[in-house]
Amino acid sequence: MNQNPRKYGAAPYNVAVIHGGPGASGTVAELASGLSEQNGVLEPLQTSMSIDGQIEELRRMLKKHGKLPVTLAGHSWGAWLAFMLAAQYPSYVKKLILISSGPFEERYATTIMQTRLDRMNENEIEEYLRLSSSMGDASVTNKNHVFAKFGKLISAADSFDLVPYEGVYSGFRHDINKSIWSEASFLRKSGKLLRMGEQIKCPVVAIHGNHDPHPFEGVKEPLSKVISDFRFILLDNCGHYPWHEKHAHEEFYQVMEKELA
Repeated sequence: MNQNPRKYGAAPYNVAVIHGGPGASGTVAELASGLSEQNGVLEPLQTSMSIDGQIEELRRMLKKHGKLPVTLAGHSWGAWLAFMLAAQYPSYVKKLILISSGPFEERYATTIMQTRLDRMNENEIEEYLRLSSSMGDASVTNKNHVFAKFGKLISAADSFDLVPYEGVYSGFRHDINKSIWSEASFLRKSGKLLRMGEQIKCPVVAIHGNHDPHPFEGVKEPLSKVISDFRFILLDNCGHYPWHEKHAHEEFYQVMEKELA
């Protein structure tokens, strides 16, 4: 499946599922497929090295392949990207669904990595340190491979009871992750990311797991202050990937089906 965007179900494509990472394209493939029984679903793969580039890349794909306005469902970093697109191009978005979003204020982000480390055993912590060092080592040439292994380790720590899934990934891109995150981190610290919410005109729904290291309060509290039509749904026994969670995936899909109806 090398096409971009990937397409699931039948036209018209009125739903788009946006992957996280940044640079982890293909990680929402199962989710996009799972939503396609009742909807035509697009899975755009982001390749640009800048936030503005990813917004424009996504806008072009939605205009060309989607039935506007679409419902945007973004996961993790993809939730932020969908949020920013909805702020800049409100006519493109019918509803915004933020799945396991990162917190929108810096003060909520300080505990994320420590929570992950607290869930790891000694061997996993050693692996975390080794992989982190390798990604910052200029002599390491295949950083995408290292980034993929790092992502798998972090995913385990981010989850409550993960059902393993070998998806149709496009390949992990460490260079995209590093470039985008340096911009995204500044946007959050400066408050610009949250202020973008004042430009969003559509209904916004945030879905979050109570076991996600990204504190749900960092999504619920800030967004409830800047978005007039905002709802928050907290799932029990659920981590960062609700559709992969053994105890929460059925409830998650029921919520999604209701929101996409």
